[in-house]
Amino acid sequence: MNILVLNGSPRPTGNTKQMIDAFAKGAGLSGHHVDIVDVCKKNIHGCLACEYCHTKDRGVCVQKDDMQEIYDLLKEAEMLVIASPIYYHGISGQLKCVIDRFYSAAYPVKPAKLKKVAMILCSGDANMYKGAAFSYEGDFLDYLGLQDMGIITVAGSVTRKKLQEAETLGMNLK
Repeated sequence: MNILVLNGSPRPTGNTKQMIDAFAKGAGLSGHHVDIVDVCKKNIHGCLACEYCHTKDRGVCVQKDDMQEIYDLLKEAEMLVIASPIYYHGISGQLKCVIDRFYSAAYPVKPAKLKKVAMILCSGDANMYKGAAFSYEGDFLDYLGLQDMGIITVAGSVTRKKLQEAETLGMNLK
């Protein structure tokens, strides 16, 4: 299976990245191909709400920035993993820009191969995940109709148990 992981953390060795690496290790051990995109290192602009993708060139965004790389990976992805630290009860702003730009990629229909989704969230407080979970459910489960592979949350520092949970999720994918 082709898996696209969108890393919304600007920290190259932080909790989110550690969890992504554990997930990718497990998925790799099970023979899956994993692409990880560190969206904070990309030049990706927010959606312009210009409707070009819905009126002039169906499904193609008018902006030509690093989002093109993600669009190409999204076309081949069978699973999407959204990974982010929690900022003000939601995903990072950099990742939110990417998700907003899905507007063109999911029109007139979602990417044909994309069937599954999971989320990895890290926060200093165990009660901060509701906003991100709401978006996950509404955007990915309901609107795109993707199969829920689960949400892994990390409150505080990453533990060996949490790393194992992420690795197991990757290993158990079918």
